[in-house]
Amino acid sequence: MKPLSLSIVVLGLSLLSPTGAPAEIASRRLPRSAPETQGVSSAALREFVEALDRLDAMHSFMLVRHGHVIAEGWWDPYAAGDNHELYSLSKSFASTAVGFAVAEGRLSIDDQVLKFFPADAPAEVSTNLKAMRVRDLLTMTTGHQDEPSAAPDKISARAFLAHPVPHKPGTHFKYNTAATFMLGAIVEKLTGQGLVEYLRPRLFEPLGIERPFWATNSQGIALGGYGLRVRTEDIACFGQLYLQRGRWGDRQLLPAAWVDLATSRQVSNGSNPQSDWDQGYGFQFWRCRHEAYRGDGAFGQYCLVLPRQDAVIVITSAVKDMQSVLNLIWDKLLPVFQPKRLKSDRRAHQALVDTLAHLRLPPVPDRRTAPLDAGIVDRKFVFPPNDQKIEAITLRNPPAEVASFGAMLIWQVNGVEYEIPCGRSVWLRSWLPRQAPLGANPSEPVATSAGWTTNDTYTVQLAFYETPHLLTLRLTFEGDRLHLDSEVNVAFGPTKRPPLVGRAEPAP
Repeated sequence: MKPLSLSIVVLGLSLLSPTGAPAEIASRRLPRSAPETQGVSSAALREFVEALDRLDAMHSFMLVRHGHVIAEGWWDPYAAGDNHELYSLSKSFASTAVGFAVAEGRLSIDDQVLKFFPADAPAEVSTNLKAMRVRDLLTMTTGHQDEPSAAPDKISARAFLAHPVPHKPGTHFKYNTAATFMLGAIVEKLTGQGLVEYLRPRLFEPLGIERPFWATNSQGIALGGYGLRVRTEDIACFGQLYLQRGRWGDRQLLPAAWVDLATSRQVSNGSNPQSDWDQGYGFQFWRCRHEAYRGDGAFGQYCLVLPRQDAVIVITSAVKDMQSVLNLIWDKLLPVFQPKRLKSDRRAHQALVDTLAHLRLPPVPDRRTAPLDAGIVDRKFVFPPNDQKIEAITLRNPPAEVASFGAMLIWQVNGVEYEIPCGRSVWLRSWLPRQAPLGANPSEPVATSAGWTTNDTYTVQLAFYETPHLLTLRLTFEGDRLHLDSEVNVAFGPTKRPPLVGRAEPAP
């Protein structure tokens, strides 16, 4: 068996506050201020946060006005010190790397893409491929009709260049994550450094971004268009850098001219006046309504910059409708920005602080009143061969010395058992071994909550808290049978997995 060490898990528990957030608070790089001091009503902000909370999919929120954080909150089990998967918000960081490389004279946005990868060019180079420029990668106008695969095991410069280019580059907008990969690959080719290494002294260290992580393809090249993980305040600092047109403190990190190009409308991408995906596209930034712009990522990762209001809004989440969150911002938050300082309102401010301090995803309730019978505890339920590779499941009673344990879930895959501690009425943090096939990235840190939602069904939720993804397992015991249903909250494909039925091994 490969258990999650009890000593490690208990240590993890000792680092949790009563709300489940780590006691260690991320280093604060932006000054804090009461909302009224920066022209925003605490009462109105609280109404907005409560509206976010009702979406039941939020992970974090931070609002910066006039360079000051005036509201910040994390929904337990998500916390200030944790990185979070940005998905396509990573693209804005990749674009920034290109901006630094252009400023250093390493390339021009009018350079042909083939110039950087002559050995990876196809045997026959089409006229359109030959005409593709770095600018076309930045603006998602590469000339592709269909987006090339950006899967880590498939994307490479050779695969990208082999993809058909039926349109003249610069004339046809097609959202294209593989194009962003190519931007990062060009920077890596020119500098001999991975994107994280290249950006560390230029962006990450000046902004205090301490633990950036960027996933790579099979060749070790950063994925570029996704795969970057940083903290909520890291995103806010990034947005503030752009709001300040590349200036940070007394240093001009990124040329203001690049910021202006990157965040302005370079190409048209639609005509719906009510859609924030139809307002034009810059260099890996979306134009928005209300003269704003943003970087964003799948399932609701936002870095929204509002120059007219001198504000930055950061949200990480797991929403299915990303436009609905932006609509909420335009309807409830945009009108509250005032040009002058407001009268202090200590009561409203304290109510806002209290609301932000007690945000959480509700843990799984435990409704069972009868004691567990011998037909459930410590019995191994074995499954027939299945695509999910699950061989067996066992529930065991928790260690007596840890009151917040609901049960130990024993998960068997490929002949190896893995122990997963389940929190009872709380979110319990632990770590999953790389081989455990529970999430999109099974080496994730995880927070687990579980309970008997009926007398015969044990429901387990696993929040992979550095990502938007949460997995729900429903184990229904029926005599010597175990019915397993599982689904994820958000996914690029189906969210539900085929149900499985296991049978208990005969008692010894």
